[in-house]
Amino acid sequence: MLRGRLGLETARVPHGDRHGLLWLSFGNLTVDDGCLRFTAAGGHDLAAGDYQIPHQTLSLILLGPGTTISQDALRLCARHGTGVVAVGDGGVRMYSAPPLGPDQSQAARAQVRLWSDLNGGRMLVARNMYALRFGEMLPATDIEALRGIEGGRVKESYRRIAQQFGIPWQGRRYDRNDPEGADAPNQAINHAATAVEAAAMIAVAATGTIPALGFIHEDSGMSWILDIADLARADTTIPVAFAAVKAASADPSVPLERHVRRCANAAFRKQALIPRFIDNIHHLLDLPTT
Repeated sequence: MLRGRLGLETARVPHGDRHGLLWLSFGNLTVDDGCLRFTAAGGHDLAAGDYQIPHQTLSLILLGPGTTISQDALRLCARHGTGVVAVGDGGVRMYSAPPLGPDQSQAARAQVRLWSDLNGGRMLVARNMYALRFGEMLPATDIEALRGIEGGRVKESYRRIAQQFGIPWQGRRYDRNDPEGADAPNQAINHAATAVEAAAMIAVAATGTIPALGFIHEDSGMSWILDIADLARADTTIPVAFAAVKAASADPSVPLERHVRRCANAAFRKQALIPRFIDNIHHLLDLPTT
């Protein structure tokens, strides 16, 4: 059980060397004779049964729908530095996470060092982010010029992906004061962006980096999370949104947001989005990738 990332043989592995995420849903997480146990009702990838959880080899336990956790289980996880996060199905929402207290400050220190180097490190990380998204290092070295190039390419992505899904597209329009006033594709993009941001929140929490210190976004307390979420805009956020619009047209009895969550859940699992975000963070901050 739980081979590879989630089943490391070592009894005690530092966070930076684990990169382990364990998804649990529909069951009870408790402690039995000093061991963390999960009694599963069955669902998704875990059959019904009683499982011993290797909490010392995990960075995060992600509790999905239908789970309960005992105080003893929280205490045991806290003692061994294992984070516990309440999430939506597939990580499409992040509802709660206690301070994780990573074993080392290496990632946060690297982020601060690069972020504080305004003309060197910060711009390099921003350019590397765009390179991850567009497959090439953009020639501009000014953040406003980079944002201008990004705007044009994202606009083309909307048009192209809408055409692939057969969705009529009139352009990106969103009124924060009237979010429900937008057409279905724009509403779906808003919902999909929220889901992808939740996946980015989980990755940021897992790496112990600082949510407010973004390299492209600046004003939000979630600037770094928004930076990471944008890495998946073209290959996850937009396709999920338009797939949900198409599904909603075939089954209008289900609310559009629910269609988006279902599509996002499937995409996150297929793409291993959260582990990918963790690897992206390690790459951008020049940290070891595990």
